[in-house]
Amino acid sequence: MTRLYNFCAGPAALPESVLEIARDELLNWHGAGLSLMEMSHRSPEVVGVAERAEADLRELLSVPDDYAVLFLQGGASTQFSAVPLNLLGDKKSADYVNTGQWSKKALAEAKRYAEVNVVASSEDTNFATIPPQEQWQLGSDPAYLHYTPNETIGGVEYFWTPEVSVPLVADMSSTILSRPIDVSAFGVIYAGAQKNIGPAGLTLVIVRRDLLGRASELCPAMLNWQIAADNDSMYNTPPTYSLYLAGLVFEWLKKQGGLTAMEALNRRKAEKLYKAIDDSSFYSNPVELASRSLMNVPFTLADDSLDKAFLAESEAAGLLNLKGHRSVGGMRASLYNAVTEEAVDALIAFMQDFERRNG
Repeated sequence: MTRLYNFCAGPAALPESVLEIARDELLNWHGAGLSLMEMSHRSPEVVGVAERAEADLRELLSVPDDYAVLFLQGGASTQFSAVPLNLLGDKKSADYVNTGQWSKKALAEAKRYAEVNVVASSEDTNFATIPPQEQWQLGSDPAYLHYTPNETIGGVEYFWTPEVSVPLVADMSSTILSRPIDVSAFGVIYAGAQKNIGPAGLTLVIVRRDLLGRASELCPAMLNWQIAADNDSMYNTPPTYSLYLAGLVFEWLKKQGGLTAMEALNRRKAEKLYKAIDDSSFYSNPVELASRSLMNVPFTLADDSLDKAFLAESEAAGLLNLKGHRSVGGMRASLYNAVTEEAVDALIAFMQDFERRNG
């Protein structure tokens, strides 16, 4: 079987070696006579998988001891509600930065529970920029400030961390594990798994322990971070197989040299693709140079009547899932950790050939 090049924004590409391990262990995990999917989440085997995954993740991200690591369900979108329900406490408002579609969804959900102050928005630039912090209009007494460090749809990424006096909350779904970060700068980090962590079905929350125990009485038990922490993420049956695969991804990342090595590779991949776009009059990228995402590269063709041909021919060439999000159109190549440099080279070669034939 020949595996094709997958540029999907999520569920995204997984490392081939991880899939091979999962395949080999599918029916008989470590000689246990059954699949890990069939084991009790209270069994020593599954608990051991969860403990190893947490230890490896802590090592990769240098997570301080005063942070809880939670493996939950519901995707990052569920955390759009969990954040205000866990952090508002006796305060009424929260600050949000709006830099794209996922920021908009997060703040819309927060409005169900809090007075949302939009401190800055780049909607007037069609989310092609990130407003500098000196332009932000912070609230007078917010419970926290929320932002989205990488916008999967628009392809903008922060390469700096906001400095605020309240807990900083980040939806890192599409940038986590792509490069080193300083976890101690954040109150809460959350992320859906299906970009750089593992398959869909798992959600990561990293929360400073002093922020636990503030949940509203309205907060369902399944969204209460304190309850999740008290039960080692096993208040109910967790997504055991997704957690197992995430653990294999963490081991793979360590073997690649960790996040410093991944950043070097990811920068090289992105720079190649952006250069191919910028050197062409046939393709263009709308994002300001300083905010171009390493993970998600949107681009348009000079003649959008060629979009369907580009997508059909690219798929025939083994380059999958390049269609841009329905809200912005065009194309998008997601370059997550498991997307190889070979895949990016193949995409660039196809783009150049398509331009020669159609430009």
